[in-house]
Amino acid sequence: MNRQKKSEVVPVTTEETPPILAHKHYNAASAFKPENLLREARRQKNLPDAPVPEICILDPDGDMVRYLCDAGLTDRHPGWACYHTDLHVFREGGQEYGILGCVVGAAFAVLVAEELFASGCRFLVSMTSSGQILPVQALPYFAVIERALRDEGTSYHYLPPSEYSEAAVHLTQMAREALTAAGIPIQSGATWTTDAPFRETEKAIDAAKSAGILAVEMEAAALYAFA
Repeated sequence: MNRQKKSEVVPVTTEETPPILAHKHYNAASAFKPENLLREARRQKNLPDAPVPEICILDPDGDMVRYLCDAGLTDRHPGWACYHTDLHVFREGGQEYGILGCVVGAAFAVLVAEELFASGCRFLVSMTSSGQILPVQALPYFAVIERALRDEGTSYHYLPPSEYSEAAVHLTQMAREALTAAGIPIQSGATWTTDAPFRETEKAIDAAKSAGILAVEMEAAALYAFA
């Protein structure tokens, strides 16, 4: 008798199963691939097939991108074929980096991340502002996100249902060590990822506080599930 793994399939929609959890086959390949989209975009735009930098940064607030562009420190990547964003390239300490601004929200962040990794990226950092939930120390400081509450939709297309998306421990340790060495104040812990920033009710905020959640943001749970 053939058996299906529980991690591969979620039951069809019923009154108890919302559509976002139904018909999911987590170990199956997607029928729509970022490589194919990018190939057709390059053809339509007449762009070269040039790899992106191996280290890239998502800058949802856009502050870093604006600073680098205003200072004349970036160049547009000649082969970035995304329909929705511009990839800027800059150098620091002999290393080339790619950076994209205003990639806001879980679905958009993962769309761009898929395209980046299909284009040669090997290490992606997302760095943005968030809303403080627990006042653990005086602002400003960096929150190194170890896990993110999955109160968004995108992560449920990548991983079976669970309360949190978890980060790789060695990567959060690397981030803590780098920020500490730079003299930047940090706090490690959990955040709350939501798709609806104007639906943060008082009761939801109180629940996040009770769970020890540091901050609320819009991308981490989905990016961790994709990773």
